[in-house]
Amino acid sequence: MAEQRATPLRLGSIAPNFQAETTAGPIDFHEFIGDKWVVLFSHPEDYTPVCTTELGAFAKLEPEFTKRGVKLIGLSANTIDSHAGWIKDIDEISGSKLSFPIIGDKQRQVAFAYDMLDHQDATNVDSKGVAFTIRSVFIIDPKKTIRLILSYPASTGRNTAEVLRVVDSLQTGDKNRITTPINWVPGDDVIVHPSVSNELAKELFPDFKIVKPYLRFTPLPKEKTSAQ
Repeated sequence: MAEQRATPLRLGSIAPNFQAETTAGPIDFHEFIGDKWVVLFSHPEDYTPVCTTELGAFAKLEPEFTKRGVKLIGLSANTIDSHAGWIKDIDEISGSKLSFPIIGDKQRQVAFAYDMLDHQDATNVDSKGVAFTIRSVFIIDPKKTIRLILSYPASTGRNTAEVLRVVDSLQTGDKNRITTPINWVPGDDVIVHPSVSNELAKELFPDFKIVKPYLRFTPLPKEKTSAQ
């Protein structure tokens, strides 16, 4: 199966299209994206402890993603029937109401297309010795372009608030010609994009400050970010 693996994806790559069965019915992935942003995230297996906590957290935070025009879609290397039973457990344990689709990727076709397989941990395999998917996260914009790739080991749960923060950073940067500094959250000062001249910055950001020629900060109220 390793010979079938596609070229590894990079930031700026077009997200590979695929057709798949999900808990919400069959989808064509590019049609599913439509004109929205999408967060695609994978799980090693159904009925596993870390995955259960993650899906519950994503379900609780889904309204915040929806407000930002973002669709959530999960993937696990099991069947749709297995997913359905697992979702009942997730809702019971987390108090959530999981409604976003989960892809049934028993044959790992999507996992191979997105290079989600775990090579670091040789013990992370099924009964046939096939590697489970790792905890991957892809943020994809309406142009089907991959804007973020995160990979977590099977032993480590993700931070859903961080995924949402990155969405805010990307959407706010696209709209306002800025970048965001370390630990930024909506409402904090941002960095004027390097492509913006000082003359233009005076028009766009009247209160911007030059710390170094290459580092210029400006206030950006929360209401001007995607978190408004």
